[in-house]
Amino acid sequence: MAGEVVVDALPYFDQGYDDQGVREAALALVEEETRRYRPTKNYLEYLPQAHYNQFETEIMKTEFERLQSRLPMEMMSMKRYELPQPPPGKMTDVSSWTECVDNSQAQLEHQALRILNLELLQEYGSHSWKSYNETLVKLLESAQKQLAELKKKIQEINWQRKNEQSQAGGKLKDLENSWVGLVSKNYEIERACVEMEKEHAELEKQKKMSFKYSY
Repeated sequence: MAGEVVVDALPYFDQGYDDQGVREAALALVEEETRRYRPTKNYLEYLPQAHYNQFETEIMKTEFERLQSRLPMEMMSMKRYELPQPPPGKMTDVSSWTECVDNSQAQLEHQALRILNLELLQEYGSHSWKSYNETLVKLLESAQKQLAELKKKIQEINWQRKNEQSQAGGKLKDLENSWVGLVSKNYEIERACVEMEKEHAELEKQKKMSFKYSY
């Protein structure tokens, strides 16, 4: 397969990683390759196009525009909470007073609604927060359970890698010992052959000498 990288290392079995100079040499190789490496493709192209503005509301957009323009923030308007009287020219106008009374009734109803909300919060707020906290605890327990399962899977994978590499390392060591033994035997055989060739040559020499002197 094109571009396939074959990793010929057994980190759980190999020795010598802690030797002096090994780490520095590895870092030097990484740095040297980093200098030569020039990415030629966008590794995030498989991701959908990001839309950063899809969660912005009109209020947020207006506020961002204000911040970008460095404009001061508008003060909170308290006009709706005011109870103004009719203007001086309409003090005897019944419709103007009716409008003021309607505004007063609306403000009174608004305050009554706020009081009702505070009473409901005082009565049920603690229970609501308790239920909310229980939900958070369940979410936390679920996340912790998933984390524990993930760590367990990672541990199992690491143990499996260690077991496989230990077995492979043992086989490699046996093969290496076998290779050393075979090389040693071949050396002994070659040396024995050389000795036999010397002996044979000496015997041939003696044979020729004796044949020569016999005549």
